[in-house]
Amino acid sequence: MYRILTDKDIDRIITAETAINAIEQALRARATGALIAPPRFSVGADSGALVFTAGGETAHSKSLGFRVYDTFGGKSPDRTQLVAVFDSQTGNFKGLVIGVLVGALRTASINAIAIKYMARSDAKNLGILGSGLQARYHMQAAMVVRPFEYARVHSPTASHREAFAAEMSDRADIRVEAVQSSEEVVRYSDVLICATNSSTPVFDAGWLKPGMHINTIGPKFKEAHELSTEVAQNSHMIVTDSLDQVDSYPKPFFLLDTPERNRMVELSEIVVGRQRGRLSVTDITLFCSVGLAGTEVVLANEALIQANSQLD
Repeated sequence: MYRILTDKDIDRIITAETAINAIEQALRARATGALIAPPRFSVGADSGALVFTAGGETAHSKSLGFRVYDTFGGKSPDRTQLVAVFDSQTGNFKGLVIGVLVGALRTASINAIAIKYMARSDAKNLGILGSGLQARYHMQAAMVVRPFEYARVHSPTASHREAFAAEMSDRADIRVEAVQSSEEVVRYSDVLICATNSSTPVFDAGWLKPGMHINTIGPKFKEAHELSTEVAQNSHMIVTDSLDQVDSYPKPFFLLDTPERNRMVELSEIVVGRQRGRLSVTDITLFCSVGLAGTEVVLANEALIQANSQLD
């Protein structure tokens, strides 16, 4: 028997804490070879493509499957994403999750885990560049791993950043201030979340201060990147969730063939203690989120388990 879940179900049954715990277990599995996580691939047509991230986790959740989304234009309500989940031991089909929230939650969870292991333990001030869906889920996840006391947000459209600040002040139970410039966010932040769709750098590396941690979620290609290469050059530690994915993009990763790419390590190595997230309280640390395959399947599997348990 299998189930089909939608975003409405995910919003009801998966908390930020549940998602982070499931993804941290997947990262531990990555360090032991139990997470199957090949680079994504696509199947194209004239006007767009379907993009697949396939993988699974064989030690704990024993799940296998794929996520698929499209790159077609337009805003049809019939466009969506889905995650298919199978049992990695028997091949039995467990179910489908249809919608965007599994992808948003797993990305936010990976980035929250980077904050957990890389940001200073006394980090109190959170900065956010971007005010869309990803920014919302990333702030909620960040609040799970650090007791931030205050946050600032900037995005180009005043009404968007003000709506974000009002909504997240209520949800996170801290003051979130909408400000007029990215500089006001960056200079103030202990932890900075960059969740934009900008193809050009959204802040000046000269605004960074000792001890900061930065998460970059948006574009990271040679010809389109929301962070400048100077940010990476100024970072003492550069971490990603998947080096395989970094090296496999059709468009070259913005740090490819640079000394900074050679310094990159995987987050899973830090989670299990083989690497340190920072060496001192003054280090600037950088996490480049690229999407670790298999983690969507792990989270969708957890959602199916939670849904089934509510029926028992």
